[in-house]
Amino acid sequence: MVERWLETCRAAAEDVRLVLAELKGRAAREPVVGAGEGGDDTTAIDAAAEAAIVRRLEQTGEDFLLVSEELGERRFGAGGPRRVVVDPIDGSLNAKRGLPHFCLSIAVADGGTMADVELAYLYDFGSGEEWTARRGGGASVDGRPLGADLPKDEIETLAFEATLTSLVAEHAAGVVGLAYRLRIMGSLALALCNLADGRLDGVCSLKPARAVDIAAAQLLVRERGLAIELVETPPFDAAPLDLGARSRVVAAGTPELCRKLAAALSA
Repeated sequence: MVERWLETCRAAAEDVRLVLAELKGRAAREPVVGAGEGGDDTTAIDAAAEAAIVRRLEQTGEDFLLVSEELGERRFGAGGPRRVVVDPIDGSLNAKRGLPHFCLSIAVADGGTMADVELAYLYDFGSGEEWTARRGGGASVDGRPLGADLPKDEIETLAFEATLTSLVAEHAAGVVGLAYRLRIMGSLALALCNLADGRLDGVCSLKPARAVDIAAAQLLVRERGLAIELVETPPFDAAPLDLGARSRVVAAGTPELCRKLAAALSA
């Protein structure tokens, strides 16, 4: 079952790649065409990518509940306990502006919480890297199991995400002495993937995130034995896979570092 879903995810990534090839430049990608169920504006690139993915999912013939960034929740077949959580483009501002750091994020779960995610698939359209994880089966990038490199015991490099200038100004001083350098990558999902591979030492979302933002990438973090927590609504395992729940997210190599990051954000 998981392998069939992985094939579907890879086909969906190719579908989105074709959409990106058709919609070139800001004039084609950034017009607002509606409002998503998550509350944000839906742009042309968001809508086109999601429509392509929905068409791909319709071909599976499976029973599940789709939870997606723009259309919200939609039952396929008989519905049932399985959930497929999709962010068609995480890092959509990068995608609209032509910055090469954004991804497709798909999580397949056998229940309604973060603990139920059994397959994670993320495709970085900038680097071409494919990130995957299976519950209890480890995490990989481009088919290579994530190896010996883990985040450092002290935070040398911290990623801030959801970074309005006002939020960076408000919170940067709070991590002085805790983190040495900041990176702002523009995709929370990809920041968590890079943490899982030891390229970053910590990740903070400066404004509340939703399940579609983190459902897939969190499995890579957890399969690596790293720590991830919700600042406002712990515990992480019980977080619902829906569009309603929102909380800031912190992740690092250890629960202690997560606690320190959460404290710094809340100071």
